[in-house]
Formats: sequence, C-alpha cells, structure tokens
Amino acid sequence: MKAKHILIDLLDYFEVYVSENEKDNRKLSTTDFIGFLNKNIEVESLKRNAISGGKDDFLTNRNADSKISTDVSILVSLLFRYAKNYIKKALKGSKINTADEFSFLITLLTYESLSKQELINIQVMEKTSGIEIINRLIKKGYICQFDDETDKRSKRIKITDIGRREIIALLPSMNLVSKIIVGRLTKEEQQTLVYLLRKLDDFHNDIFLNQKHAGLEELTNLSRLS
Repeated sequence: MKAKHILIDLLDYFEVYVSENEKDNRKLSTTDFIGFLNKNIEVESLKRNAISGGKDDFLTNRNADSKISTDVSILVSLLFRYAKNYIKKALKGSKINTADEFSFLITLLTYESLSKQELINIQVMEKTSGIEIINRLIKKGYICQFDDETDKRSKRIKITDIGRREIIALLPSMNLVSKIIVGRLTKEEQQTLVYLLRKLDDFHNDIFLNQKHAGLEELTNLSRLS
C-alpha cells in the first residue's frame, strides 16, 4: 500500500490532537480535527514570505503564533479589498451604490422587520454609520420605517416592494461575485473555510456586542485557547 504513510501521519496528528484537547476537557469532533490538521500542516505555497517579501528579519524574535496572526490579518484585509472590487462591478448600473447598502437590504429581505439598532448590530457597524445608511435607503424608497408597537420611542424598519425588486435583480450578479471570491477552492475547502470563518465570527461578534470597550490586553486574554 503506497499511501500507507498518509495513514501513519494522520494517526500521529490524531494523537497530538487528542492529547492537546483532552487535558482541557474539550469536546472532540471530526470538524475540529480537520481544523487542527489545516492549522498544523504547512502548505509551501502559503508560507509567510509569499506576502511579506522575505525581508522581515525584524520579526525573527516573535513566535510562530504571532507570525501566523499577522498573516491572517493581512490576508483578510486583502480578501476584503478584492471582494469590494468585485461587488462594485456587480452594483454597476444599480441604484444600490455600496456593499453596505446591499448588505442592509439583503438582511431585511430575510426578516419581517427589525429595529434600527438590531439591523446595525447584525451588520457589525457603529450606530452613526448605520443610521446614515438606513436614512439613504429610506430616501431611495427601498426601506420604510414605522413605530414599534412595544416601544413607542423606537422605530422599526422593513424592506419595501421596490427594495425587494432591486435586491432580487442583483442576486445573479452577486452570485457570480461569490463564485469568484472562493476562487479555485474545492467544495471541501470551501466548507472548511466557512466553518473557520463562522468560528471567528462567533468569537468577534460577542466582543462587538458585549465587550466593545475592552482594551487590547483584555481581548488578547480572551483569544487564548488555554
């Protein structure tokens, strides 16, 4: 069996995975094991110097986790910029001018209605910026606001028929954007990526909603697994 060494490698990784997680009484799962493999198996084409240029002697005194974290920050930022460029192409000719406007509307499409603050929190946005987007969409006639029956001081918003038609017309182009963004990733790689991104979103969304004013040192402690 020529591929026997692969099974041996997997068993070695599995032993490490079990050892690291059992001591912390963590629940073991196939999905987490796959994530562990992705984290520990280095892919030559994605080494740090691929984005750093190689001239990074000043980083040599930092540990491997810090270097990986730096790479993640840079790559996420780059992917966000790529996505914005593709979305800009998809919105060409539409009265929806920005990715944020599209995101607000596509969210409202899935709810009967939301309070303004609920929508802003879902979008992970500061209140001032969120209100500006909501007001623009109201002015365009894509959403409408009305009194909250349980809280008279609050306003609720929902998508209008005009907004719904505009969003639905954009969906084919936005689906193309989604296909471009995932590039040549296989279905399995896409599923792994979604799992990891959701895991990160769960962590950071809790900070955004409940610990927004915490300092960096405190947030760093939260991110430690052990």
